[in-house]
Amino acid sequence: MNLQESYDYFSNIKALNNENHEDFIEFANSLLMELNYGIIRAAEKNTDGEWVANSWVKESILLLFKFGTMTDFSINEDFRFFDKNTIPLHPFHIKDNVRIVPGGTSVRNGSYIAPGVIMMPPAYVNIGAYVDSGTMIDSHALVGSCAQLGKNIHLSAASQIGGVLEPANAVPVVIEDNVMIGGNCGVYEGVIVRKGAVLGSGIILTSSMKVYDMVNETIIQSVDGKPLNIPENAVVVAGSRGMKSEFAQEYDLSLYTPIIIKYRDEKTTSKTSLTDILRQG
Repeated sequence: MNLQESYDYFSNIKALNNENHEDFIEFANSLLMELNYGIIRAAEKNTDGEWVANSWVKESILLLFKFGTMTDFSINEDFRFFDKNTIPLHPFHIKDNVRIVPGGTSVRNGSYIAPGVIMMPPAYVNIGAYVDSGTMIDSHALVGSCAQLGKNIHLSAASQIGGVLEPANAVPVVIEDNVMIGGNCGVYEGVIVRKGAVLGSGIILTSSMKVYDMVNETIIQSVDGKPLNIPENAVVVAGSRGMKSEFAQEYDLSLYTPIIIKYRDEKTTSKTSLTDILRQG
């Protein structure tokens, strides 16, 4: 059976027994290997250029949790951790050409980390994630389960890319090529940041938010359950929007809102070129 056929089989059973346990471990190992090498992904672009979830891949990952058993993966008394036997840490080798600076970074098995990626400590990448070449994951940054990151992204310190493992048909968070994400940002469920965009420090994005485009004088929002799309080369900063109730006006209250103040130009690009220097350091 191929992976999809194995998924179809194991998704229809309630528990493992002596007869199918070995087959499931073989399926789990094959699944993790193909995720590790980027052969399969939790989401991909279709022929129309839209991101769609590979539901069977995400549901296969869920099977690893369902049928896995708690295992002691501790290396010694000073490095102890416990997880499902189906999901150990990601196996890295020097030939992978992934730079992982010591200091508490963890990458879960079943995530693709391309050659040329740099990870500063401590950072965490969860199962199903895809991180393409040239991307820097800075200190205290999180790449959640099934998140899809493109090439040459700078994920600054303490920023979070949310995980979307369930529901299986939901498109994970997607960050396309050459995006700059400032410190303490959070990009969560139902958001796609298109290539070349810049998120200023402290930006929070979810699918329920409205983004005010000051350049084009439009409002960008999720419609009919589709992801919130931040346009290519948009420069997003934190803003506020006044509230109209009498109580809010009495106390001068306002709500946080993300605002597109410009679209990336040569001046913006030169400010974000520090990433290139850091990659070489």
